[in-house]
Amino acid sequence: MITESEILNASILIVDDQESNVSLLEQLLSESGYKNVRSTMNPKEVCDLHRKHHYDLILLDLQMPDMDGFQVMEALKINSDDAYLPVLVLTAQPNHKLRALQAGAKDFISKPFDLVEVKTRIHNMLEVRLLYKKLDNYNKVLELTVLERTAELRDSEARYRSLTELASDWYWEQDENMKFTKVSGPVREMLGIQIETLPEESNISDIQPKGWNEVERKMLQATIAARQPFLDFVFHRTNSDGSQRSFQVSGEPMFDGHCRFIGYRGIGVELTGKYSSQDGNH
Repeated sequence: MITESEILNASILIVDDQESNVSLLEQLLSESGYKNVRSTMNPKEVCDLHRKHHYDLILLDLQMPDMDGFQVMEALKINSDDAYLPVLVLTAQPNHKLRALQAGAKDFISKPFDLVEVKTRIHNMLEVRLLYKKLDNYNKVLELTVLERTAELRDSEARYRSLTELASDWYWEQDENMKFTKVSGPVREMLGIQIETLPEESNISDIQPKGWNEVERKMLQATIAARQPFLDFVFHRTNSDGSQRSFQVSGEPMFDGHCRFIGYRGIGVELTGKYSSQDGNH
């Protein structure tokens, strides 16, 4: 919410070629508690003044010599980076009101001035303007936060990969089609995979070296198909010479910022011989 103090401290520029109108509006705004009010009787100064001070509200007379209010609004739109044109037009011509709104003005005040109407429209427009600025600032902060968090996640991801590669015999990543996009360690030798184009073309469902325990294999495939993580899943393979090899794998699905599945990553170790060697040391 916008506080009354924020509204009264908003920056306002009065643009009118009639000194009496400028004096009346300055007095009205001062008596209403507004603390940051400037004025000019030269419409050609408006763009430079707004570029320098970024006014929250411009009270703009439409009928002025040399450069009318419509030309001022057009110049403001061309020369300002602000997507919100904070202009409230002052006009005695009823047929100018719709044209002014179509030109980008946010509201209008009729001449001769109704002081209650003037105060109400100025207050309401400033409240909307300051809310718009807060939203714009929030979006910028949010965008910066997202960029920072993305960088942090990338660093965290790099650390994760380094640690998992050190703590396991192999590390892998697959895309949403279960094709390998990254493989490190002796995974091909362990799994009996002899495909040189593995990262680009192979799919986990296409890799069927002989000797796997089919029950275990189907259990693992079902877990992956359900997009579920798996921890320390043990499976076995019988070599051509009849010897047994056992492996332990852990994996988790990966999702992007929109919760869309983008693949799996995981680690694995070969258990064959490890437990027996450890038992022999006790």
